[in-house]
Amino acid sequence: MNSKVLVIGANGTIGQHTVANLVAQGVAVKAASRSAKAVAGAEAVLFDYTGAVNFDELFKDVSSAYVMVPAGYLNVIELLTPIITEAAKRKVKVVLQTALGVDADESIPYRQVELALERSGTPYVILRPNWFADNFHTYWLHGVQSGLITVPAAEGKSSFIDVRDIAASAAAALTHDKFNNQAFNLTGPAALSYGEAADVLSNVLNRNVAYQALDDATFVQGLVGAGVPKDYAEFLAVLFHPVREGWAAGVSNAVQELTGHAPRSLETYAQDNAAKFA
Repeated sequence: MNSKVLVIGANGTIGQHTVANLVAQGVAVKAASRSAKAVAGAEAVLFDYTGAVNFDELFKDVSSAYVMVPAGYLNVIELLTPIITEAAKRKVKVVLQTALGVDADESIPYRQVELALERSGTPYVILRPNWFADNFHTYWLHGVQSGLITVPAAEGKSSFIDVRDIAASAAAALTHDKFNNQAFNLTGPAALSYGEAADVLSNVLNRNVAYQALDDATFVQGLVGAGVPKDYAEFLAVLFHPVREGWAAGVSNAVQELTGHAPRSLETYAQDNAAKFA
């Protein structure tokens, strides 16, 4: 009987929380990663998007799979299509994480992957999260620590979402059929500008954090100087266009619908992760 849940990227930002959430519920989990690193309560399996994959072994005893591409990759169609194809052959349900707004244009690579999944014939759930609150202690950590967040968002607002709420949504989608064949836009409870987010961080962390809007070219130059590949830096810059246009400011009830609890605020995120800003 197929009874295991496969989590690809099990050691990643969202994957680790998804695995922990499922294990806490008593779900049998196959935790897939490039290192096959042991994960408490789960079966560790080797998986590398860019390497040879034994799909029979990967999907053995699996009823549903959480699929996403880690940060840093742009060739999402090339990386994700084989997984969806092989999952569909075995009627494994796929919970696919893309990003808020990719359904605005069918030429967007992530939307093409969504369409391939929708047409595959296998059960699916699509999760489209907004900007992660957790970016403030990863991508923008240096800015928070130095007291100045610099991104090309202008005064645009985003309904930042805590990755724990994405993971809880993923766990619910993986284990409940009532959400099948639907797509959910995942957001936090309120839309904030980066200036407002800086004020929240200032208050919680008890330090001065400000925000300065950049133009795209300066933003890309700074990322490249920090070691980010130019093509990926330019991709990140493009992602701020919807923010400036106000398209990232929507708030949905999807986290509540999927998990039964309201999404965490940016303030709660900052309080819970304060040590990571030290």
